[in-house]
Amino acid sequence: MAELFIKQAEQYAEGRPSYPPQLFEFIASKTPSHDLAWDVGAGSGQAARSLSGIYKNVIATDTSPKQLAFAPRLPNIRYQLTPPTMSIAELESSIAPQSSIDVVTIAQAIHWFDLPNFYQQAKWVLKKPHGVIAAWCYTVPEVNESVDAVFQPYYNTAVEPYWDPARKLVDNKYETIDFPFESVDGADHTGPFPFLTERLMDLDSYFTYLRSWSAYQTAKEKGVELLSNDVIEEFKRAWTEDGQDKKVQVCLPMVKLAKNGFKSLRMTKSWAAVSL
Repeated sequence: MAELFIKQAEQYAEGRPSYPPQLFEFIASKTPSHDLAWDVGAGSGQAARSLSGIYKNVIATDTSPKQLAFAPRLPNIRYQLTPPTMSIAELESSIAPQSSIDVVTIAQAIHWFDLPNFYQQAKWVLKKPHGVIAAWCYTVPEVNESVDAVFQPYYNTAVEPYWDPARKLVDNKYETIDFPFESVDGADHTGPFPFLTERLMDLDSYFTYLRSWSAYQTAKEKGVELLSNDVIEEFKRAWTEDGQDKKVQVCLPMVKLAKNGFKSLRMTKSWAAVSL
């Protein structure tokens, strides 16, 4: 689904929320070693940057060259352009050997994936039995009562027809997504585990975020401007009501977290024998 984000790659890099340090600390606390992370659907590198401060090396992959062009260049991050699907041979040559990765992360992207194929690849490259997979999305933003009163009908009525059906998994906070892995030590479920991210932004930054949505691009390609002059004026009135130019935008990252346990090992061996 990379084509949904190609035309607004710069807006995506500028407008998307960052993720709190506590999220990455939580993930890292569940991986016994911190040698190698694979960030899949890396986009413009928001998660890869944070992972690079914890893991010795990070492989960050995406199917969009325009998205990767805006990613931060750090010495221990290797960015890799990949096709939507890869064979085991391509996975081994482009990403990593079998059972060599400590953690696979997917930030705000797994709902676009061919899940059965991707999960088998993740199980193949993750260390066993303690390699970890973490996938998260974030809730729609909240600002204040006035702005949210404009946002809710905009999101639920105007924007809704232009979302891909896979977006429903995000609206459900990944509670209904298939996640065939074992719970990590100390947990009796695989999530979602909630976190909090806050960002101080002005109205222009808020609009940049709204324009970074795939639904906005889809509507535009169909000749529909979701942020029409009337809608912009409605947001402006709500935003300036309290006299403050900048406001705190709140989102809740919802994290699915699990390990590649012994059950996953048996599944992967069976699949790899067929695939190879």
